[in-house]
Amino acid sequence: MDTFTAIQERRAVKHYDPNFEMPEADYERLMDLALLSPTSFNIQNWRFVVVRDAEQKKKLRAAAWDQAQVTDANLAIVLCGDTMAWAKSPERYYKNAPEATRDMLVPMIEQFYTTSGEQVQHDEVMRSAGIAGQTIMLAAKAMGYDSCPMIGFDPEQVADLIGLPEGHVIAFMIAVGKAVKPAYPRSGQLPKSEVVFVDRYPEDAS
Repeated sequence: MDTFTAIQERRAVKHYDPNFEMPEADYERLMDLALLSPTSFNIQNWRFVVVRDAEQKKKLRAAAWDQAQVTDANLAIVLCGDTMAWAKSPERYYKNAPEATRDMLVPMIEQFYTTSGEQVQHDEVMRSAGIAGQTIMLAAKAMGYDSCPMIGFDPEQVADLIGLPEGHVIAFMIAVGKAVKPAYPRSGQLPKSEVVFVDRYPEDAS
């Protein structure tokens, strides 16, 4: 499936075949593609907790307001992030870069994130996770699977369930699997004129 088709056909599917088993090669391919998602300064601050164990899924479903897609989809992916990834041996992020590039960019990482503060560090995780989540959903669609992004869960319960380390945060979850029922028809897109502006907001925008 080409990229344009995947974008057009990707929907938030709620109903999955609980008996379907994703081939291991497909799972590995999906996560390999997720790791190509861009991050600021290449700090790769996203973290992915892929819940596949049946009992763990049941617990996750309970923390997600008993939403069936958590257990019925083949994968339940909790997208998290390390807010301090920028400070953890940042030279790793440029190990294959020319020395001049590494010498220039690595000091810039510390300078940017120490002066920007905790809010930017947190926001950076959310931006990175959002991009990675879309990568996962489009890749899944291109591979013949469906997905559902989710924010309907108790973050404290999920954090405890997955053993979220200190300094890490949860962005959202994605269920991935084989649909048994399509998503509802698109309920209505806003007109382009209401959400796309050229150069600046119009004076009457609110």
